Amino acid sequence: MNQVKLPLVGIICDKEIIGPHPFHIAGDKYIQAILSQSHCLPVLIPATGDANLFRQLISTLDGILLTGGYSMVDPLNYQNEAANADTKLDTFRDQTSMPLLVDAVAQGVPVLGICRGFQEMNVAFGGSLHQALHQHGQYFDHRENKTLSLDQQYADIHKVKLTTNGLLASLLDSQSIEVNSLHTQGIDRLASNLSIEAVAEDGLVEAFSVVSASTFALAVQWHPEWKAGENKTSIAIFNAFGQACLAKKIKRENNG
Repeated sequence: MNQVKLPLVGIICDKEIIGPHPFHIAGDKYIQAILSQSHCLPVLIPATGDANLFRQLISTLDGILLTGGYSMVDPLNYQNEAANADTKLDTFRDQTSMPLLVDAVAQGVPVLGICRGFQEMNVAFGGSLHQALHQHGQYFDHRENKTLSLDQQYADIHKVKLTTNGLLASLLDSQSIEVNSLHTQGIDRLASNLSIEAVAEDGLVEAFSVVSASTFALAVQWHPEWKAGENKTSIAIFNAFGQACLAKKIKRENNG
């Protein structure tokens, strides 16, 4: 019996040094969310720093997921002053993910960005970031308390207001939701090609969609992948992404 082929979702890896060796890695929670809630097959894309090597993949993928990560988007990507010497960067990921996601949107491939991926998308389309939100009096401290358990760190901690008639508001059938908060950087200048989907109580942009996209292209600052099957907001987001990936797969096969 032939097995049903699932849509393929490319996940951009982080490049990490583990022991003395470099590895290309992606968190299991993202992979499991794509499998269980989007019903897609994850394919890991190594962060080599050369997007041209992987541009041929775009035509074979049905979606791209940009995950969160422990590194910061390099501020030199948005013409800001260099990061402090102790800032954890991943320039290989930056140089791989940002050109690929722009290509993906242009070619009608669904994209979902989470936390660092949300920030990458804004920068890729011409926006900028605050390097340290907690140093700006306007914003809450959005960082997690690492002395707490993971369940406590990923617990919903503040409310975001959804844009009336926006993609998220329609998807969730709500005007506001509670979300978790585990990030240091945040939106400074929103790229002109992006439309605000959610805003935190302190005025920080927490979600946006891509105006020019012909399909699903959404990014959120929080972490919907954490125990995604237990959170109705997460279920709705990953399911909508998966449905868009399935539609892309069908279209790609019919055109092939």
